[in-house]
Amino acid sequence: MSSYLECNARERIQQLFDTDSLDEFLPPSARVISPHLGQLNAPVAFDDGVVVGKARLNGEIVFIAAQEGGFMGGAVGEVHGAKLVGMLRRAAIERPCAVVLLLETGGVRLHEANAGLIAVSEVMRAVLDTRAAGIPVLVLIGGSNGCFGGMGIVARCANFIVMSEEGRLAMSGPEVIETANGVEEFDSRDRALVWRTTGGKHRYLLGDCQMIVADSVAAFRDAAIAAIEMIGRQHSDSIALTMEALEREQELLTARISSFGDLPDPLAIWHAMGMGDADNIPMLEISEFISKAQDHRLGTA
Repeated sequence: MSSYLECNARERIQQLFDTDSLDEFLPPSARVISPHLGQLNAPVAFDDGVVVGKARLNGEIVFIAAQEGGFMGGAVGEVHGAKLVGMLRRAAIERPCAVVLLLETGGVRLHEANAGLIAVSEVMRAVLDTRAAGIPVLVLIGGSNGCFGGMGIVARCANFIVMSEEGRLAMSGPEVIETANGVEEFDSRDRALVWRTTGGKHRYLLGDCQMIVADSVAAFRDAAIAAIEMIGRQHSDSIALTMEALEREQELLTARISSFGDLPDPLAIWHAMGMGDADNIPMLEISEFISKAQDHRLGTA
């Protein structure tokens, strides 16, 4: 059983989607690389750190993108972002059953400054436009770099998020928080605290992701299939982002701040949620964790 965490982007695609079904829109031979990195004498990648294309998942055509965390931490620059936007816009035209984003990124590529920021904003708009066209967008998060910065916002613009315990999701990374507010606010060296705060278990309990799985490509594949089937049973109008959905989300966030805003650590939040034996949550296997969490998750009542 292959670890999703340990695979690179192309290995994840090879194992997650149906065998030999990838049709890559800009293959390695195209060598579409960043025009900015060379000017800074920085290394470039033949695919600028992201694979885009279409493939089959359990026989169904899906459009896909997989970020390569091994290249600049999966950070988004102008070309990287343009590939994501182009894939999403093409999806709205060709109408696959879903778009699946394998995100592993620290956010904007600082080397490209404003070009990277603009690229991420365009990806956000493209995700929402894809949903408005009736195409659901699914995000998988389980890489060692997590999903941070503007791409963390992109993930939360999707219809459905699947995470592993090892995956992390947040707006600002631990080092950024510490730099801005000091180690007293957040100690980025405390890895247990980092994973408690941004990791899959906490995000699942807070309702920020809809499904949590074990760290295996097979588990992510099964979850993606199940998620697409689940979304497919909903009315097509529910795929687009609506004002009603935004209001529900705002109510959930308001309740979270009211209930947990003064608590110093996710452990305290888990106790306040009524999770039995909360101190041992980080040690639980995923199946046991899901069993204990199902009656305590926010946003599921």
